[in-house]
Amino acid sequence: MEKSISGTGSFPLHVVVLAAGLGKRMHSAIAKVLQPLAGRPLLRYVLDLAHSLEPERIHCVVGHQADKVRQEIADPDIHWVVQFAQNGTGHAVAQALPDIPDKARVLVLYGDVPLLQRATLLPLLNPALQQAVTLLTAVVKQPEGLGRILRGPDGAVQAIVEHRDADARVRQIQEINTGVLSAPARRLRDWLTQVVPENSQGEFYLTDCIAMAVRDEVVVQSAIAEDIDDVLGINSRIELALAERVYQRRQANRLLAAGLQLADPARFDLRGQLRHGRDCVVDCNVIFEGRVTLGDRVHIGANCIIRNSTLAAGVSILPMSIVEQAEIHHGAQVGPFARIRPGSVLEANSRVGNFVELKKTRLGQGSKASHLSYLGDTDIGKGVNIGAGVITCNYDGLNKYRTEIGDGAFIGSDCQLVAPVRIGAGATIGAGTTLTDDALADTLTLSRTRQQTIKDWLRPAGRKPKAEK
Repeated sequence: MEKSISGTGSFPLHVVVLAAGLGKRMHSAIAKVLQPLAGRPLLRYVLDLAHSLEPERIHCVVGHQADKVRQEIADPDIHWVVQFAQNGTGHAVAQALPDIPDKARVLVLYGDVPLLQRATLLPLLNPALQQAVTLLTAVVKQPEGLGRILRGPDGAVQAIVEHRDADARVRQIQEINTGVLSAPARRLRDWLTQVVPENSQGEFYLTDCIAMAVRDEVVVQSAIAEDIDDVLGINSRIELALAERVYQRRQANRLLAAGLQLADPARFDLRGQLRHGRDCVVDCNVIFEGRVTLGDRVHIGANCIIRNSTLAAGVSILPMSIVEQAEIHHGAQVGPFARIRPGSVLEANSRVGNFVELKKTRLGQGSKASHLSYLGDTDIGKGVNIGAGVITCNYDGLNKYRTEIGDGAFIGSDCQLVAPVRIGAGATIGAGTTLTDDALADTLTLSRTRQQTIKDWLRPAGRKPKAEK
């Protein structure tokens, strides 16, 4: 069954994504299309956009590090095409055409143009223009290095001239070619066989097909991108950084419109998906990664990282804290300067204070670890107090062991709980204890050497070093 864009007619759409480039100006061992934008490869955004159009097929043309690109993207619905020699955009599109039927319409996208939005593309796929060539153009103040759109006296597109091949008059034109175009597959196949590399780069330019379309009296239509950020191509670290801020600004605006309070939208990063309730407040320099869910009235302090976690209503994360793959229940508080590692659960109204680290630990309802503790592989009951400096010794160099602490237990400061060990409900562990055996419920357990006072003790007298001879 043929697929087509909803509402654009019955013609089968094939999307060709060009992703073969080296990206020399990145100065990186990583292929350009795999460079990260908000934590995901550039190419992933373009392929997601292509999928949103519901095409018959998506063809991705790869070249540099082709195997790594395919492995990183790991999309079973993509038809991968290898361009063994990078001989220009026309040559790249030609590699995909053998797998595209003549009756199809071809949309060409680029793996290093990640900010393009679906609404910007739809005019190029108007069903009334099925037999036309449609271009996406943009008007820029500084078109240096970009191909120019040449129009005739009637305003119709006549050709595209690359900057390197343009004379002084053409270089004054501010309407530029974005590279994005749509054309009938049969026509495109014919034109690409006629393209010759008569240009300063010695490459086969896809843009040469525009002049051929005009020659063959094929209608050439254009749509101007209203948001210039949509067509930002990524060729350098500078452009990648610009794209990051554009992407984050768009996300911040969307979240603000949905009711999330951001102290400063310019200092906010979302590298994944964020769901939030009402009256949530996010301070400056907070980073969300992966899938994060915030209940109502959640407050996130400055300079926090929240990754793949669920925070229930009324949770407070104080500044400089990291929460990763954790579940934090109603009214719990974390931080400042706390780290909640994967597999941890904080029950309702529990508290983790400054310089406390949890790993695969359940902190029971109303329990608290307020200062300077490491609690790993631990089950802590309700109403437990963990004193400052408490450490669970959960690793013997080979295996991990669990510690169990019953409801209402009190663990004094500076204790070492050597797992596996159980502490009964209501038990008290005296400060400074190294616990190696189970502690009974409702008892005091401690291990200390008896304090001694030595009278008439003198500190060693300092001696002056002998003078050198």
